[in-house]
Parts: sequence; C-alpha cells; structure tokens
Amino acid sequence: MTADLDLDALAEQLADFAPPEKKTGRGPREERVIAGFEEILRFVEKHGHAPRHGESRDIFERIYATRLDRLRAQEDCRALLEPLDHQGLLKVGDQTATAPDDDMDTDALLAELEGAIGTSEITDLRHVRTAEEKRAAEEIANREKCEDFERFKPHFDQLQADLKSGVRVTRPIVKDAGFLKADITLGQFFILGGQVAYVAEVGETFAAPNGEYDARLRVVYSNGTESNLLRRSLQRALYKDEAGRRITEPEAGPLFVREEAAPFSSEIAEDDSASGTIYVLRSKSDHPLVAANRDVLHKIGVTGGDVQRRIANAKIDATFLLADVEIVATYTLYNINRTKLENLIHRIFGPARLDIEIKDRFGNPVVPREWFLVPRFIVDDAVERIKDGTITDYVYDPKTAELKRRENGSAA
Repeated sequence: MTADLDLDALAEQLADFAPPEKKTGRGPREERVIAGFEEILRFVEKHGHAPRHGESRDIFERIYATRLDRLRAQEDCRALLEPLDHQGLLKVGDQTATAPDDDMDTDALLAELEGAIGTSEITDLRHVRTAEEKRAAEEIANREKCEDFERFKPHFDQLQADLKSGVRVTRPIVKDAGFLKADITLGQFFILGGQVAYVAEVGETFAAPNGEYDARLRVVYSNGTESNLLRRSLQRALYKDEAGRRITEPEAGPLFVREEAAPFSSEIAEDDSASGTIYVLRSKSDHPLVAANRDVLHKIGVTGGDVQRRIANAKIDATFLLADVEIVATYTLYNINRTKLENLIHRIFGPARLDIEIKDRFGNPVVPREWFLVPRFIVDDAVERIKDGTITDYVYDPKTAELKRRENGSAA
C-alpha cells in the first residue's frame, strides 16, 4: 500500500513537467472567421471587386465591406486567413472605400447578423431597413400638427362628397405612366399611408443634383397633420405605397376611360356615377397551353371594386389559373349594369373561349370561363362598340380575328 502511495505522489509531481496537450481542430471563433471570409471571396469572384461601403450599395455588400475591414484590423485574423487570401484582400492599400460617416451603425448591423455571419443564412437577413425605407420613415416621422387645419377641412369634406357621388374617383398609382413627375401640382389629392393628402402649397422649382427638377411642397393630411417635403419624395412615397391612390379632378370625363390610352370622346351626363371597371388580364402561368398562347390569351371581366384587390390572391384562385396575372388594360364604366355587361362580353367572345381544365388547390377539377383567345386590339374595338351602343350587332369570328356584324342572327 505504501509503495502505491509513493507512485501516486510521484506521478502527481511529474504532471507539472508533462508537455501540454496539442489542440486538435479549430475553435468556433476561427471557424466563423474562415466561413465569413469565404463568403467575401465568393462575392469578389461573382462581382469582380472587393465589397464597398455606401448607401447606394446592396445591403449585403456593405456587410461584407464592414466584415473585411474588421478582419484586416485584427492581426490574428490576418494570420489565420492569409493561406486563403488568393485575391489579396487582406493587403494594406486595397481600394475598398472607407465607410462614410453617415453610413449605418456597423455594430447595430452586425448585431442583426448574430447567428448568421459565416453561413448561407446571411442572404435571409431580416429587419435591416434599406436607405429608401429609412427615408420614407423619416418623411412620415417629420409630419407635424397642421395649426390652420380648419382652413383645409372644407376641402376634405367636399372631397368625400365628390367621391361618394362619383364626381371624383380614385386611380391606382401606375409608375410607368409617368404622370406623377409632371402632374403633382397645387390642389391635387392623393391617398398615402391610409390618409388623404392635399397639396396645399408648391414652392419654386429648382434643379436637383441628379439634373431633374424638384420643388418643396406643403402637404396637408386628413388627420390634421402636415409635412414639408419635396415633390419627388412624395412621388417616391406614392410609388412605394401599394395602397396609394391618386384622386381625379371633378371634371366630367369620358364614358369609358382606358387607363394607359387616349380617352374616348363620349360625354358623361351630370347625374352619371361610376359603377365599375372592365379589366383585361394576362396570365403568368407556366401551363403549356397558356404559355403557348400568352400574347393573345386574356381574361376579360367586370368588377365594381378595385382591380388590384380583385387579383391580389390570383395564385390561389383557380379562376385566375392559379397563377399571378398582369393588368393589360382597364376601362371605367358609368351607369352600366355590370352583370349584364359581363355576360354580353362573354357571349360575344364565346367562340374564342379557352378550353382548359385545371385542378384547384384542393384537387377538384375547375373549368375557368373568363379566358379568351382574343388579341388586345379586338378588346379595344369591342369597348368602342359598347360605347356607341352597337355591340349587340356584332360577334367575334376567331377565324379572321375580327368583330363581324350579325345578319339574321348570325355573323356575316
């Protein structure tokens, strides 16, 4: 027993002189550093340059630029990564731009990346606002109480009456139409952020740094607030707001107004009111039959509501072929029975109805009835016939792709 104790004591004394155990593998921090650097390498391979700072840059490029700066600044990281740095990114004097003073807080940015840095999840980054989103938030935050709101309240009251009677109507904001750039003028109304916005004052026009012209506006909102923003800022905010609308002027317009084309010449009587919209849609479905006829295949319908809202759930609606759609044209209707008009249109184009059966999302067979193999110009022609009241005298001939006058109950 004594010998055993002596041996144990001897082993304990010798332990102090034993060589340290060699570490195997890399620690978690080193693995994260390497993985993060490899993402930067892939960025450079794809784009041909090191990541750069600046608000105009993609959010992920700015993240990579911040990460690269920090890797360069830490000697242990440089030593670890030098064998991988075949692109020379760690060398002093690299041309990556220094982060500007007004750039986002990099610590806050990296905090958003916790658990994602060095993994493919970085491309799923959430809650980091873009520069445009920050500017939009600032514009809303800069609204203040309108001290003389009583001056403008009668305008808002009259507007509500005009909308109710149909003297004015609301229109979607169509970016490609280009009307906002020139037509945001004194006295106009818009719907922005759920509030009616009234352009109460327009300052002098000046040249912006990008060469385009701008002006300072005073915009009063229906909730009693106001903002002093640039015309292009209002334009940008309207484009960004999916629920944004422009409100038409209270002049009598045409009986049918095609949104992106010249108006027809028919006049509206004083007691006419808006009652619906003919819409023409094109499907984005990848169904072979749809894809083969996409240019001439249109869904033609009539709605009493907003067309954008009508198509919002197209991807899950068999009526829309379970796919997104794009609006090709719309026509505003006045004092017309929507149901009768839709039935009339479908009867006229019945010979060109698409013969297709699809499964709805529950697996049940559905035969959509509002899709027609009709060229767009024929729809325009049909609307002209509706306008002048002669549409009941015509039927569509799919063989010649034209509307033909009926004779003795049949097409000529």
